[in-house]
Amino acid sequence: MRVLVRRCWRPRLAGGAVGGRLSPQWRALKAESPGGEDSRDVRVREKPPWRVLFFGTDQFAREALRALHAARENKEEELIEKLEVVTVPSPSPAGLPVKQYAVQSQLPVYEWPDVGSGEYDVGVVASFGRLLSETLILKFPYGILNVHPSCLPRWRGPAPIIHTVLHGDTVTGVTIMQIRPKRFDVGPILKQETIPVPPKSTTKELEAVLSRLGASMLISVLKNLPESLNNGRQQPAVGVTYAPKISASTSCIKWEEQTSEEILRLYRAIGSIMPLQTLWMENTVKLLDVVEVDSSVLADLKLRGPTVTPGSIIYYRQSQILLVRCKDDWIGVQSVMLKKTLTATDFYNGYLHPWYQNDFQVQPSQCKFQTLRLPTKKKLGEKMVAVQQCIK
Repeated sequence: MRVLVRRCWRPRLAGGAVGGRLSPQWRALKAESPGGEDSRDVRVREKPPWRVLFFGTDQFAREALRALHAARENKEEELIEKLEVVTVPSPSPAGLPVKQYAVQSQLPVYEWPDVGSGEYDVGVVASFGRLLSETLILKFPYGILNVHPSCLPRWRGPAPIIHTVLHGDTVTGVTIMQIRPKRFDVGPILKQETIPVPPKSTTKELEAVLSRLGASMLISVLKNLPESLNNGRQQPAVGVTYAPKISASTSCIKWEEQTSEEILRLYRAIGSIMPLQTLWMENTVKLLDVVEVDSSVLADLKLRGPTVTPGSIIYYRQSQILLVRCKDDWIGVQSVMLKKTLTATDFYNGYLHPWYQNDFQVQPSQCKFQTLRLPTKKKLGEKMVAVQQCIK
C-alpha cells in the first residue's frame, strides 16, 4: 500500500463554481488493489450544517461532545445537522461520561466496534483510545478530526495530560489534527493553541481547562472546515515525545531515586486515578493525601541535610502529618490506607508508636517506607501457569 498526496480541493471553475464535487485531502489514500483507485463518485457538502459522528469516552471528550450538541441545538447558526456517538463498553452500568451525556441528551449511541450505518460528513475523536482503520476513515468525506490535549508532536499517545503534569511542563495546549491510518497522533495540524500550565495543577484540574479550550477550538475548525483542511500543516519532525498509558508500577514510589518534587508531581499527575504505593513492614500502604512540607517545619525539627535514610518516617504532631524522607528532601502525608483508611495520627498511634515501644532491638533506620516492587507481567504469567497446573 502506498499513500498519494493531492491538493485538498479541485480548482474552482470560472465564477467561483467548484464543479459540484470536492476532493478532500484524506481521499488521497489509495489502496493498490485489483480494483485500482477508489473512484466512487461521492458528492459532499461544501459548507455547514455538517453530519457528525463523535468518538469519545471520558470527561475531556464529554466537553467536546457538549459543545457539538450545543451547536446542533443552535438553529440560528446551523453548524451541526446530525450528531451521533460511538463509545466503548464500560463495566459501570451508567457507562462512561460520554455515554452518560449522550443518553441524557437523547443522542444515538453505539458501542465500539459498532459505528452505525448512517452517512456523515466528518468524524470527531476525543480521548477514544482505539486505532481507527483506514476503511472507517475513508467513510467520511472530510475525514476524522482529533481533539488532542497537547502541543503535538509533544506527548503523542493516550495519556498526554498526565505526562504534562508528571514531567513538569510549563506550557501545554490543544491540537486539532486530522487522523491518519495505522498510527496515533501523526496527522496534519489544523489548529493549535498553547497555554501556560498553572503552578502545582493536578491532572484533573488541567484536564478541565484543556477540555474547554479544545471544545472551543473544535467548533472554530468546523465553522471553516474546508479551509482548515486546506491549510493544514505537517507536524514537525523534531520534538516528538510519547505519552503511554500509566501502569500500576508507576504509582510505586522509589524513595532512594525520586526527589520530593518528582514525588509531588507524581501525586498531582495520577493521585486522582490511583494512589501512590509503598511498603511498610512487608505490607502495601497507599498514600492518599500527599502534601508539600513547609520549610518552617523542617527548620523546627532540624531535618535539613542528607544524613537521613530515604523512606524514613517522622510523625510531626503540631501539623498531624507524617514526614517521609525522599532522595533530597521531605514530603508530607496526611492519610494512608493499610487495612483501612487512616489519618497520619491513626497510623502513628496504631503502627509507628507501638513499633518504637515494642521492638527495641530494631534500629531506627529500619522504621521507614520501602519501595514496593510489583511483579512483572512475565512473572505473573508464570504464576498463573503454575496455578493452572495445580488445578489439573
